[in-house]
Amino acid sequence: MKPLISPSLLSADFAHLAKDIEMINQSDADWLHIDIMDGVFVPNISFGFPVLKYVAELSQKPLDVHLMIVEPQKFIPEVKALGAHIMNVHLEACTHLHRVIQQIREAGMKPAVTINPSTPVVLLQDIICDVDMVLLMSVNPGFGGQKFIRHTLEKVRQLRELISYSGSHALIEVDGGVNLETGKEIIDAGADVLVAGNAVFAAPDPMEMIRQLKAL
Repeated sequence: MKPLISPSLLSADFAHLAKDIEMINQSDADWLHIDIMDGVFVPNISFGFPVLKYVAELSQKPLDVHLMIVEPQKFIPEVKALGAHIMNVHLEACTHLHRVIQQIREAGMKPAVTINPSTPVVLLQDIICDVDMVLLMSVNPGFGGQKFIRHTLEKVRQLRELISYSGSHALIEVDGGVNLETGKEIIDAGADVLVAGNAVFAAPDPMEMIRQLKAL
């Protein structure tokens, strides 16, 4: 089965955002990955909801929305209003994670949970059957263009074992330092979804890069 590809809008050319979104629309990408940062949970700020409303109107791909913010549950209505397919929250940012997952599903979106590079997979065992996807950060969140943390491959294998053992149907997504080389290793380790930013948008032919990632 071919991997799902979710290009990260964080690496797009903000001066020509409509052009880059149309490229994604015409490409073999499966989703459009959107990182929302608050400058508190991560040391950076990205998009606000007025910009994302514009992105949502232009995108023909399902929106894979990743909230790198404190108290993400406060923004469930806003993410839902975008028409998001998936709402992804950090385990580290949610004191009552199970409740947040329920609220996301009740809002009509697929709930997903993210863990940072230093967070062990074992902490997911009590909610793995309640989520539709787990996102493993393979860089420290907050900035694009970072080098892939290789221990993530072992975490993918551990997570695949947990999913199989528990009977969960959750997908495994990986974000950070993904390119053709690391992407193949990630897929071989057992992941289902690749988030790619610089590898796509800095490529001479972004659509061809997406095709090649899809073929891994």
